[in-house]
Amino acid sequence: MTIHDLLIHSAWLLSAYLLGAVPFGLLVARLVGAGDIRQQGSGNIGATNVLRTAGRAAGALALLLDMLKGFFPVLLARLWLGAEAPLTGGVALAVFLGHLYPVYLGFRGGKGVATGLGVYLAWVPLAGGCALLAWMATALVWRISSLAALLAFLSVPVCLFFQGPPLAMQVACILVPWIFWRHRTNIQRLLQGTEPRIGRSTTGVP
Repeated sequence: MTIHDLLIHSAWLLSAYLLGAVPFGLLVARLVGAGDIRQQGSGNIGATNVLRTAGRAAGALALLLDMLKGFFPVLLARLWLGAEAPLTGGVALAVFLGHLYPVYLGFRGGKGVATGLGVYLAWVPLAGGCALLAWMATALVWRISSLAALLAFLSVPVCLFFQGPPLAMQVACILVPWIFWRHRTNIQRLLQGTEPRIGRSTTGVP
């Protein structure tokens, strides 16, 4: 790899990370006058906590923006570099890690669900679409955001088994366990039957 190639690769990855690190949930909540959501509800900067602390419109906007920040860099990488280019996989990981560990917030970010959905909607639309449908169906039936997120991302490698570049499956094998790890306290409450439902207060619940 030449120095020029190294600079180009670094620019792709850094740009993806910095975009992923933008805390849209926090910004949207402040924009609508809800204050710092890190001090409210679950304390998370994701769309679910925005919904619970700032209302449905703010929650929907935060969800959309978090998805779009995963969608656009991966879409550009897929179109410019190709779906099977290693750098495309690097961009997917970089934007996802940016959301989880944002430099702007001392590396304390969200759980990666909306951004991960955006990544796969851009990279392998069938897998991303299946995950989105699984999330919506689970959320409508059981009204538990964390359960919807976990089942949605379990569907990603299943869909990729039937269609998608091997690299997308390899990245999914990193993202899915990471998302489960970020939801470890939610999983404990799901097993105990104490996980709050969408719309209920989550004060003191991480």
